[in-house]
Amino acid sequence: MRLICFLAAFAALSQAETFTLTMKEAVERGLGRNPDITLAKLDELKATQGIRLAQDPFYPHAGIGTGMAYTNGMPLSIEGSAPAILQGKITESLFNKPQSYAVQQQRELARTTTFATAQKRDEVAYQIAGLYLDADRANRLIETARNQIASFQKVLDTVQVRVDGGRELPINVRQAQYNLTAARVRLSNLEADRDMSERNLAIALGYTPGDLVVPSAADQAFAASTGDEAAAIQAALTASPDLKRLESAMIAKGLEIKGTEARKLPQIDLVAQYALFGKYNGLDKYFAQYQANNGEIGASIQLPLFAGSSIKAAVAQLDTDEQRLRVEVQSVKDRIAMGVHQGYVGIDRAKLAADLAKEGLDLARDQLTLVLDQLNDGRATLREVEQARINESEKWIAFYDAQFGQERARLDLLRQTGSLVASLQLK
Repeated sequence: MRLICFLAAFAALSQAETFTLTMKEAVERGLGRNPDITLAKLDELKATQGIRLAQDPFYPHAGIGTGMAYTNGMPLSIEGSAPAILQGKITESLFNKPQSYAVQQQRELARTTTFATAQKRDEVAYQIAGLYLDADRANRLIETARNQIASFQKVLDTVQVRVDGGRELPINVRQAQYNLTAARVRLSNLEADRDMSERNLAIALGYTPGDLVVPSAADQAFAASTGDEAAAIQAALTASPDLKRLESAMIAKGLEIKGTEARKLPQIDLVAQYALFGKYNGLDKYFAQYQANNGEIGASIQLPLFAGSSIKAAVAQLDTDEQRLRVEVQSVKDRIAMGVHQGYVGIDRAKLAADLAKEGLDLARDQLTLVLDQLNDGRATLREVEQARINESEKWIAFYDAQFGQERARLDLLRQTGSLVASLQLK
């Protein structure tokens, strides 16, 4: 059994592939294959079919059948009609306000599902973009971490030589060894993070769990508008699919209230009937105006007189639902405004952190250049050079982290303003 499991795992790994994609390509593929978006589109289709279902009473309904029966004595009726060889009936609603409002409500509900799909699309795009950034960050840091390990190894070798020569204390070897081990642990963690990010990204894009999706080295980061915050909040409120979904649901609820109140109004249906009678059941003997072919066309009018308290109770319940939706709408507006504000604050903080990291990196590079010049003049040791390289590597890592923080802040702002998909120029 173990051998079979090993062979199955080996076969799965041997078929794994690595795909290099830009962020735009990754998000496009994810949006086309994500099951949540597919389910949302199916809900759209179902809601569209619901419109046709609600419209059904306003289309003619025709039926044909027979009411043939043996008669003994006075002919009796079958389902309200005299026994007939052939019967036909056509009905159609002419005036039915509750059903008219039901049709309008179903149209609005279908519109609501389109906003729900757009909301799910934004959520999936944000998720995939976040996984892509995680994988890209790990890739940037791994090479720097490897170079740092090489420098720590050189420092350890140098310190060991000096300790063997009695020029340094043995504890310095332990310190150098600890630094080397810590760097190796960091590299191992980064490689594990990269592996998980690339595998999770592959799964999100519809690949197998054994596949990897590697960010393209030539990919360009997206840009988030940093214009007027008030204008950005207004644009976010206008474009928010979540807010549109709730507002559409409020309209649908209002139509449902009107439909319930309209149950007090009369309803008019068109009715047309035809019946073919035969003499076998003695109709010609009991009716002076007997004829074989009979038909009628007219209207069925129903006027409610006493509706009881059910309509008032139903309207009260629907009013409560509408008030809940109003509260939700205001809550979403507040959340959007606060989210956009936090997005701008996050971008400002990330920019300051990136500027600081850039200054630290420039300083470390200048210090390394100075130590190399001193090494050429015999005024610096190889250990000092490697320590300067290690310091530069640390600053590179801090710089990459700051860049990642900026990209995350831009991504969050694009999500809050609802412009992430548009910024990637997706279809």
